[in-house]
Amino acid sequence: MTLLTTFSLVAFLCSCPSRNHAAITQAELVRNTQELLDATAPGDPAPWVKYFADDSMYFDEKGRSMDKTALVKDVSPLPAGYSGSIKLVSPRSNIQGDTAVLSYDLDETETIFGQNLTARYHGTDTWMYRNGKWQILASQMLRYYEDPAAGKVDTEKFAAYTGTYELAPGITQAVVFREGKLYAKRGERPEAELIPEACDIFFRKGVEGRMLFRHEESGKVDIMIDRRNNEDVVWKRIE
Repeated sequence: MTLLTTFSLVAFLCSCPSRNHAAITQAELVRNTQELLDATAPGDPAPWVKYFADDSMYFDEKGRSMDKTALVKDVSPLPAGYSGSIKLVSPRSNIQGDTAVLSYDLDETETIFGQNLTARYHGTDTWMYRNGKWQILASQMLRYYEDPAAGKVDTEKFAAYTGTYELAPGITQAVVFREGKLYAKRGERPEAELIPEACDIFFRKGVEGRMLFRHEESGKVDIMIDRRNNEDVVWKRIE
């Protein structure tokens, strides 16, 4: 080996981070993340300061985008009368050199003055090894959609909703009442049950949004509204 070759090899090794020192496992990523989750209810910011890089980006399930300063400031204890915990489940990871991606589900339980609630989330974190430590560079959290509870309504009123509704010429949707339940069918698509949430308000299993029926002054239903994220697609009843 020539002196030049030896010098080049030494320079290359010095320019690379220590793989042994930088190595991290999925188990370590899960443990670090669970430490963050355990600090949520008591509002302990220390793990968040420790594991998030100064230039990190955080996107939460509410649609907020925060830098590290805003994220740490947002960490606060649950109010009096509230308690809860979050458990990380179903982790998956892809670790490549100095970068690691951890994807996972979260099972949250919360008690509000004796009433128990649950929620499910999905998170994805990108960790990077820099300056001798692993930290989260970017994190995104999503909440799994859950259907609302079905309401108790007078099913005898369902007949008023039945009929054919038109979105545009040739684009129609039929609403039928059968065996105590209301169904909507558009074209060749399978019919979907309209499950009552409250008077004139329905939902479809596993589908975000609501179906609403609007009455004329005479009391006749003339409009069916497909409400998606507070925006309405209006269907008009046709004779």
